[in-house]
Amino acid sequence: MLDVSDEVRSEIGDDEADRLLGGDHAPDTYECTSCRTAGDTMVEPTSTVLFIGDETAVLAFAHSRCIPSQVVPVSEEQLLGAVRSINQAQVPAPAQPPVPAPVAQPAPVVPAPEAVQAPAAPAPAGQAAVLGITCGLVMHGGTGHAALVVEPTGPVGRPGNTSGTDEFLSLLQDAGFQPLTDIDATPAQLSGWSVLMVMGQLHAILQPAAAGGSTGWWQAHQPLQVTDAWRVAAGKQAEVTMYAVPAGTVGRQPREDLLRVALERAAAQGQVVGASLPLAGT
Repeated sequence: MLDVSDEVRSEIGDDEADRLLGGDHAPDTYECTSCRTAGDTMVEPTSTVLFIGDETAVLAFAHSRCIPSQVVPVSEEQLLGAVRSINQAQVPAPAQPPVPAPVAQPAPVVPAPEAVQAPAAPAPAGQAAVLGITCGLVMHGGTGHAALVVEPTGPVGRPGNTSGTDEFLSLLQDAGFQPLTDIDATPAQLSGWSVLMVMGQLHAILQPAAAGGSTGWWQAHQPLQVTDAWRVAAGKQAEVTMYAVPAGTVGRQPREDLLRVALERAAAQGQVVGASLPLAGT
C-alpha cells in the first residue's frame, strides 16, 4: 500500500525504494506528516515524503489522501529541529491535563511547493497549544485570493478553563469571525483586524486593542516568506482571507489544490470560520 514517487526514488536510490516497497524498511504504523493522525501501511494507501536539508534528509509517511509522495526541500536548521521534536515525542511523558490557550506563537517557517507554512510541532502535555499558519492562494469565483489557514496543535480553551474542551472556533466567533460553508465565497471583512506585511514578508495578524489601535494576535518568530503570487494577490485586493480550523482538521498541505480540498472537507463538517482582513504594510 506504499507509494514511492519517481522524485523520491531518484533521491533515495532504487535499492532503498525497493526495500521500502517490499516492506523491509517501512513501518506498519506511522503518524501522518500532513494531518498528524495515525496511519497503517498494511491497510491504507500511504505516501513517502522525503524532507531534504543541506546535509540531512528525513523520510516521513503520510496518508495518500492527504498528500502525494514527493520531495520537500527545507532548511537544515528546520529539519534538525523537526528531528529533535520527533525524538522528544517518542519519549513517553506522564499524563497531564491539557492547558489550552487562546493565543500562541508559531514554530519556524518551512516553505513547501506552492504553499508556505509556519508548521507547528505538537505541544507537549501541560503546555499551551501552538498555532500553525499556512499561506496559499484560494480561488474565490475564479480569482485567486491570498489566504491564511490557522490551525492549533491542540485544544484551545477560554482563559481559566482547564477541562481540555476545544473552544477555538467559538472564541473566534465571539471576535466576529463567521462560520463558512462555501470556500468559493469571499467572507465579509472584519473591522479592527488586519494582516501586517513588512517589505513583502508576513509579520503578524493584528486584532483590536482594548485601549484603541491594534495589538498582535499572532506574531511570527521570524518574518514568514510568501510566494510572489500570494504577495501580488494580497496587494491587489488589499486584504487577506483568514480561515481558522480546530486542531487536526486540515493538517500540513504542501500544495494549494490539496489545501483547498482539505478546507472544503472541513467546511462541509462545520469546522471552518473565517473573515477577510485588511492588509497593513507592504
